[in-house]
Amino acid sequence: MQIAVDISLYPLNGEYIPPIKDFIERISRHPGLTLEFNSLSTQVRGEFDVVMDALRSEVRQTFAGPDRAVFVMKMIGGAEVPR
Repeated sequence: MQIAVDISLYPLNGEYIPPIKDFIERISRHPGLTLEFNSLSTQVRGEFDVVMDALRSEVRQTFAGPDRAVFVMKMIGGAEVPR
């Protein structure tokens, strides 16, 4: 099953751009994902298990870092995920 996840990351510190770029770089290294970007969020598309495994890994790494952060995610799933 294909899913799409709309992700916004809000680092809770003054230097918010580097953690966002780091998250995007890390998640983009996972094979089987399609990423799209806009000024407010990143959309990640792919097979359910592939997307969820990548998110679990990269959200965990973000939370393990020295700063606090908030993720806001919306998911859509089904036979065909709209673009």
